[in-house]
Amino acid sequence: MLPILTSVSSIFMAVLLFMLGNSLLSITLPLKMEAAGVANELTGVVMAAYFAGLLAGCIYGKALIFRVGHIRAFAGLSALNVGAILGHTMIFDPVAWAVLRFVSGLCIAGIFSALESWLNDRVDNTNRGRVLGVYMVITYCAMALGQFSINVWDLETAGGFIAAAFLTSLAIVPVALTRAEAPSLAKAASITLAELYRISPLAVTSAVCSGLMLGAFWGMGAIFGREIGLTVFETSLFTGSFILGGLLLQIPIGRLSDRFDRRTVLCNVLAGAIMACFAGLAAGRLGDPLPVVLTLAALLGGAISNVYPLSIAQAFDYLDRDRYVAGASRILMAFSVGAVAGPLICSTAMSWLGPHAFFGYIGVVAGLLTAFVLYRMGRRKPLPVEEQRDFVALPRMSPIGAEMHPDATDAADATAADEPEPAMPAD
Repeated sequence: MLPILTSVSSIFMAVLLFMLGNSLLSITLPLKMEAAGVANELTGVVMAAYFAGLLAGCIYGKALIFRVGHIRAFAGLSALNVGAILGHTMIFDPVAWAVLRFVSGLCIAGIFSALESWLNDRVDNTNRGRVLGVYMVITYCAMALGQFSINVWDLETAGGFIAAAFLTSLAIVPVALTRAEAPSLAKAASITLAELYRISPLAVTSAVCSGLMLGAFWGMGAIFGREIGLTVFETSLFTGSFILGGLLLQIPIGRLSDRFDRRTVLCNVLAGAIMACFAGLAAGRLGDPLPVVLTLAALLGGAISNVYPLSIAQAFDYLDRDRYVAGASRILMAFSVGAVAGPLICSTAMSWLGPHAFFGYIGVVAGLLTAFVLYRMGRRKPLPVEEQRDFVALPRMSPIGAEMHPDATDAADATAADEPEPAMPAD
């Protein structure tokens, strides 16, 4: 594996730096607004704008790469993203910050579309799964480290924003200086969201609910920590524990979903999330002891972070292989729609009912999804385990990540043998 990992080291370094900067920004923003006394509803709007940009990037990012090529798209979007981050230091206004977050989300979707297609082009099916595993570990660890790094800078200064811009600007260097040729984007069969819903209603619904829960956490998790009396350091431990819980439980949950009916596994995952939320509400009556809060964050993160990959796996069980990439793109769109609504609804609930409505909101969404899963189990017989596709944890930053699924690559190779690849502008 060492030669393979060395060949993609520049991409891994770029991903590490981008995720460090993006994660640092995602906790700096809500904490700055909380310290300034900005209403929760306005904070929810600002944080939701990022996911709205991500949704727009899912729709238009690949088209931009087709139009101008990987290198120009990557460089242009990266520069625009750095400018958007620095824009937060020039003006303190929730409306302006919402616009800047939208721009960042749009850029991140396009940037990771370029990076992930580049990574996919450099590996083959003999090592694709292991390389994807390393990619996911780097992503999660960088996200957690970005949360912890908030403690290096004083919230009263612009240090967090400048550091986030610095890290993301450095991420441009390893890719811009690589000697590797830019890959081509494979042409894949298309599918509409309505058609995907007809094929697998559960996959689309669970993706939306995943966005509702994760969007709420990323938008309001830091605010919850501060409102229950945690320090900035303890708040970073809270959000970091959530991320690490998602990383640690992804492999065991994925293996279980390959051995049993995925819907049963999803029900148990959601049951774990509901119990963690009930325990979070109970912890509020005990004064929110830090060890309990951190443990619940890890358990909740391990549960709800796996709803999205289970949605992908559920969709792939019923899709033809040549429609995997298009299907995953629609699943990501469904997730992004939920992630836009999540911070808006959760912030309103917290304003009306208090900070522990954070756990209550996530628990309600998990409960509603559990009811829908049970309904679908009564409407469709389980797919035999031997007919299920292998669980593969795919990235959630761009629709291109689905191209790293080994089965999707096999289908793309077969399509490429029959059709010429679309012409790419010279870089």
